[in-house]
Amino acid sequence: MFTTLLKSPIPFFSSFNSTQNPSKTQKGNHSFNKNSKFSVSKTHRNGPIKMPTPPWMKGPLLLQPDEVLNASKPTTKRSSNNNSKAPEKALFGKESGVRGKKVMKKIIRDVEKLQGNGALDDTQIGKFEEFEIGNWLEEIGSDGEVKKFDRKMPWVREEEKVVFRRMKKEKVLTQAEIILDNDLLERLRKKATRMRKWVKVMKAGVTQDVVDEIRLAWGNNELVMLKFGVPLCRNMDRASEIVEMKTGGLVVWCKKDILVVYRGQNHWLTSNGQRVFNNLASDNNTTMSPEKSNASTWRRSLNGEDRDENNQPVVGSLYERETDRLLDGLGPRFIDWWMRKPLPVDADLLPEVVPGFKPPTRLSPPKTRPKLTDEELTNLRKLAHPLPFHFVLGRNRNLQGLANSILKLWEKSLIAKIAIKWGVQNTDNEQMANELKDLTGGVLLLRNKFLIIFYRGKDFLPQGVANSVMEREMALRRCQLIEEGARVKVAETFQVANESLAKTSTVGTLAEFQDIQTKYGVLEKENNELEIQIEAQKENLERELRNQERKLAILNGKIEKSAKKLAKLNSSWQTAEPDLDLETITEEERECLRKIGLKLSSCLVLGRRGVFNGVIEGVHQHWKHREVVKVITMQRAFLRVIYTAKMLVAESGGILVSVEKLKEGHAIIIYRGKNYRRPSKLMTDHLLTKREALQRSIELQRIGSLKFFAYQRRQAILDLKLKLAKLEEQGVASPQG
Repeated sequence: MFTTLLKSPIPFFSSFNSTQNPSKTQKGNHSFNKNSKFSVSKTHRNGPIKMPTPPWMKGPLLLQPDEVLNASKPTTKRSSNNNSKAPEKALFGKESGVRGKKVMKKIIRDVEKLQGNGALDDTQIGKFEEFEIGNWLEEIGSDGEVKKFDRKMPWVREEEKVVFRRMKKEKVLTQAEIILDNDLLERLRKKATRMRKWVKVMKAGVTQDVVDEIRLAWGNNELVMLKFGVPLCRNMDRASEIVEMKTGGLVVWCKKDILVVYRGQNHWLTSNGQRVFNNLASDNNTTMSPEKSNASTWRRSLNGEDRDENNQPVVGSLYERETDRLLDGLGPRFIDWWMRKPLPVDADLLPEVVPGFKPPTRLSPPKTRPKLTDEELTNLRKLAHPLPFHFVLGRNRNLQGLANSILKLWEKSLIAKIAIKWGVQNTDNEQMANELKDLTGGVLLLRNKFLIIFYRGKDFLPQGVANSVMEREMALRRCQLIEEGARVKVAETFQVANESLAKTSTVGTLAEFQDIQTKYGVLEKENNELEIQIEAQKENLERELRNQERKLAILNGKIEKSAKKLAKLNSSWQTAEPDLDLETITEEERECLRKIGLKLSSCLVLGRRGVFNGVIEGVHQHWKHREVVKVITMQRAFLRVIYTAKMLVAESGGILVSVEKLKEGHAIIIYRGKNYRRPSKLMTDHLLTKREALQRSIELQRIGSLKFFAYQRRQAILDLKLKLAKLEEQGVASPQG
């Protein structure tokens, strides 16, 4: 906002009139001159007053004394003069904020209003020049120099940006809309909306079984509804193309994952689907309206079906044509492709075995490692993401034909992208990737149940380059042999009579070079690859052996810790000594008590805690109301059941009647005796409590599991040591062989 206070040519304070008290006016002017930030010349009371100007104004700003306002005492009363107007809002109006787009727009409008008003024309005396804010914005530095800034002010409007609206996609007419009449098409679509039965298309796509089912349904109805599952439901345009191509019908209605196919009027002429479609198209073209004929011509021109050099129509986009050119000659295409075109190569139709196939020759450039870094691997994965799929694979083994096609593709492209077929049983992407890696020697970038991506590697050589390298190596060897032959001839010519040829020196000869290569060359060393494999296997076995030994040590430590806890719990309880003076019962009484015990509905169940003080208390509570108690235990081993029965008898003082096998477990029937007396204290002190019994059971289970796993580790260690000994024997025998 401007700090300069200006006044409109029309008077806007009604207090400045002829009826005002002169004393008050003089007093008000004195206070105004005292408190204002700018000074007013007192010598020339009737002359113009020089006011402070903004930095961008060149000339001085001179105002008359009656045009200067007193801002120190703003009046709040409304003027009684109806002819007076309000001051300019551009200078005195308050803004709601000091920032933001709205405030800057208001400032721009106010400045434009002031410039168009022409009120500032009369305030400039002398030479007036048009000013620019950006060129006259000055700042006085600490050293007194004036610095100019050519920056744009906040209210300067930027150049309007050109916005291109998104073009609407032109609707492409379908085959049904081109061929069929409007009335027939409308009738078929209304009929399609009322259909409730469909043919399910599974993951495998539009197979021959689906086509046969469609043709069978056409015998009863002219329309057939198809419901698609993944993956064709994601691309219904491609699904309609496949259906029309395989069945010969016309898709008349589509909604979400559902298509309705029309069989045509001449369905009964032939059973060949392609022939039916062509006949249908030819029959309907004869009766096609001029509007539809023009629409079909316009559609072909809109799709970019231009003419090439041979005056042949160009079909498809540039992306599709370039991909087709890349895949030409690699194999037959996959017709049931569920994604957008171009169609990839069907790897299942390629030969399983290729005569004379061998992995390609690989040679890394100088000072280059064939292994990829993490950053390079990430960049290659990002690069492979938008690329189209080159192959579609459904089998796990016998992939020499696919490997041969991949090698041809790698001569034009760095990456080979393979999709895995949907709906094929027992597909194993790991087995596919391993076999392709062995056959091609490429680098596996990504593998999952949907796709496999291979990179050809830094050391990949195209076939032409590999042949050139081999020819160069053969020429070098021939040159070495020629040089060696010439050296031998020269040596024979200048041979000393008394010295044999065998005793001559080998310095600088081919034999010396071959000896050095044999002795120090890593690539030419005998059995080098076999030794490397043996060393790698030994290293893996030793690493696994150390790992198993470490795990066994951990298990042994846990077993010792658990054994200490179990020993502490076992030391806190002891069994009661059996009473030697026991009552005896006859066989008839035992049989009667056994039957009574088996018929009892109430029983005492023993859980994982076993026998503790609460169980003995429960036994005495049962004996309070009846003579016999039935205890059911879930233990499976019969010896453990007998041990539990003897322990219950010793702790309770009863008589063991029988131990029976039931559906729930084993039933232990105990008789309290004829001389039974209820003890004053039901819970004994020498047995474990309920919590301690649970801890003891957990420790027993833990130590049993740990011992089992420790036994497995020991067996694994023994097997690894045996394999390691065999490898060492094989390594010792290989140099001798």
